[in-house]
Amino acid sequence: MQDMEQIYRQYSKVVYKYIFCLTQNEEISKEIVQETFLVAVKNIKKFKGNCKITTWLCQIAKFIWYKEIKKKHKEVSMEEVEKATLIENSMEDNICENEEKMMLLKEIQKLDEETRNVMYLRILGNLEYNEIADIVNKTPNWARVTFFRGKEKIKEEKQRNEKGM
Repeated sequence: MQDMEQIYRQYSKVVYKYIFCLTQNEEISKEIVQETFLVAVKNIKKFKGNCKITTWLCQIAKFIWYKEIKKKHKEVSMEEVEKATLIENSMEDNICENEEKMMLLKEIQKLDEETRNVMYLRILGNLEYNEIADIVNKTPNWARVTFFRGKEKIKEEKQRNEKGM
């Protein structure tokens, strides 16, 4: 049960933000979050790990929200469903994109200082290799090779982590 408490602390805000974007109602969102974690506790053994736990939790919340809509309106218009689906898809994309960015930044932090600087300048600064070379007083080729090696180290670390799970 300790794991579910930790999962709740870690992901309840993400689920709340996601479902609030769909409901636009604070009270309903809070209720759905609570119900989402009740369903998750009952079904945690069914979670196979094929997706991130946030995705799984948000899918549960979405299902509960749609169930609520059907209860209240008996028949939901196609336009409302399409609108909710568009909002949901963009939210899921944003959540996944932010998670991926955070994971990438954590991995970059593990690199040596020179490689880390090149990675930040290229990815966050959107700079060309010749611009990076000017900043770090190296050649554009050095910047290109350093960036490539940094990417490879991150890929290797990701593969090691996936095998370890």
